[in-house]
Amino acid sequence: MIKNGHHQNNIPGKDAGANPGATACSPEKRRRIIRVWCDGCYDMVHYGHSNQLRQAKAMGDYLIVGVHTDEEISKHKGPPVFTQEERYKMVRAIKWVDELVEGAPYVTTLQTLDKYNCDFCVHGDDITLTVDGKDTYEEVKKSGRYRECKRTQGVSTTDLVGRMLLMTKAHHSNIGSSDYQQHTDNFGKDAKGHSPWTGVSQFLQTSQKIIQFASGQEPQPGDTIIYVAGAFDLFHIGHVDFLDAVHKLADKPYIIVGLHFDQEVNRYKGKNYPIMNVHERTLSVLACRYVSEVVIGAPYTVNKDLLDHFKVDLVCHGKTDVLPDRDGTDPYAVPKRKGIFRTVDSGNGLTTDDIVQRIIKNRLQFEARNQKKEAKEMAVIQAMRKGEEEKVKERSQPVA
Repeated sequence: MIKNGHHQNNIPGKDAGANPGATACSPEKRRRIIRVWCDGCYDMVHYGHSNQLRQAKAMGDYLIVGVHTDEEISKHKGPPVFTQEERYKMVRAIKWVDELVEGAPYVTTLQTLDKYNCDFCVHGDDITLTVDGKDTYEEVKKSGRYRECKRTQGVSTTDLVGRMLLMTKAHHSNIGSSDYQQHTDNFGKDAKGHSPWTGVSQFLQTSQKIIQFASGQEPQPGDTIIYVAGAFDLFHIGHVDFLDAVHKLADKPYIIVGLHFDQEVNRYKGKNYPIMNVHERTLSVLACRYVSEVVIGAPYTVNKDLLDHFKVDLVCHGKTDVLPDRDGTDPYAVPKRKGIFRTVDSGNGLTTDDIVQRIIKNRLQFEARNQKKEAKEMAVIQAMRKGEEEKVKERSQPVA
């Protein structure tokens, strides 16, 4: 059971940039609000993106995120999986984002930072290149208005696409199988070498990471406690729209998400599902501003003990079919009998299966995109190494 931020603290822009304890200080002692800029494609948003934004927000008070258009991404990188409208909505749902800028330029300039009154921009410790191989952050780096955060190990779009296409269950526990490694090599390795920025590494969950994503807020008097459950695999726009619709059912919603263990998800979904293991799915859901608490390894059947323990007022499920439990019973029979069950229509029927089909349909395009990206990155790495070697030679030259 992981407690997330309370609903009142998850509203975009609410108290954004407030300095804790500022009310106890005189106006003269209150420091200036630090405005931070981040930008990117944010295609197939995962907990790595969320962690980057969490780190960026921690460097200041108010976080503005710019998201590139489909046209810009296609020009510099290759076709995105999700449309720009889907990507805008996904980023808005991340709880550390205070403001979103649609159609942000692919190259980050001082003009952009000044336009939105941002002190500096933040990016991961990888490199982003234009179509002609130039660093998109070169200008802000030279001006000293660039900060760096750590890239989240163990997750990348390359890795997730590889899991979808390979159709094995190796990712549920490890990525050591030869078949899995061969497939990730196809997605993240150019003939000239291997880029540290387009590779695949093992994700290791830690208690510290969960603490960083969770806010630990308890339900408050007057809250409506709403319970939803499922796999929430490859946390996507369909999930966001559903949780948004659930959030709107009450004035003060406190939404608890029950996540099923990997074995349970595989039982009712089959194939190689879930694509993300339960630890990864936990972070993905915790990053959503509509979620207040997460139960890891929730039972498939919503029973009386669960309802009583969390003092649940309402149980919700989407319009997708509800599969029976192992014994053939309806997993929502108890809340239905109590009159607290509701089917919620978010208006978005997108499923994880739909996303996987998008990837499979465009497999060759995505492979080509990643190989092209890695080739550009390797060229930069080789240039950096050459520059370092030349500096070493200069330092070793005897002084005349």
